[in-house]
Amino acid sequence: MLLEVKSLFVHYDVLEVIKGVSFQVEKGEIVTILGANGAGKTTLLYTISGVKRGTRGQIWFDGKKISQMPILKIVQEGITQVPEGRRIFSYLTVMENLLMGAHLRKDKEEIEKDLEWTFGLFPVLKKRMGQKGGSLSGGEQQMLAVGRGLMARPKLLLMDEPTLGLSPLMCQEVAKLIGEINRTGLTILLVEQNARLALKIAHRGYVMEVGSIVLQGKASELACDERIRQAYLGG
Repeated sequence: MLLEVKSLFVHYDVLEVIKGVSFQVEKGEIVTILGANGAGKTTLLYTISGVKRGTRGQIWFDGKKISQMPILKIVQEGITQVPEGRRIFSYLTVMENLLMGAHLRKDKEEIEKDLEWTFGLFPVLKKRMGQKGGSLSGGEQQMLAVGRGLMARPKLLLMDEPTLGLSPLMCQEVAKLIGEINRTGLTILLVEQNARLALKIAHRGYVMEVGSIVLQGKASELACDERIRQAYLGG
């Protein structure tokens, strides 16, 4: 088991946002978390990555309890988050953004290899390596955000709404790239409002409503579930 969340509760002041959530992610999987706005999906990712602290429960990663670890240590253990809204460094070049993803690494030769691998996945970034991140299109910025995350060489990549604000064509391109990245062996936990797309590329899924997991199963089974079809797939 790569990631295991056990009976996790998270509060913002007195507001209980995550209510006893438990789930697992196996090594090599794409697992998606579905749910409407306000369901607690982003808070869940923030808590796994250490940005937010849970009030109760445990988070285990690769055999270690990480619930109270500092963010820096969690990154060093192998968890990297690609945040909602891309949040690249708009004033830095594409190359500088990518190298920021590797700032904790000391293996210079391996960093160079990973740069070439990332450019292989995203050829447009190689063409734009000297441009400021803020000058890229929305789709290119999303590729840069993913590439920056990959440069940390994570064991688990947390992706929060990677298709948000993108055109339908670019959404399909991002979905294809997620699949390609996963086929290299990287485990992905994907939060995505585009349920149809998420269930197409994921192995398993969980559905959250107001802080709780209400459904779970194989992605193919969830895609056929009438409740999912009515709520997220337009019937």
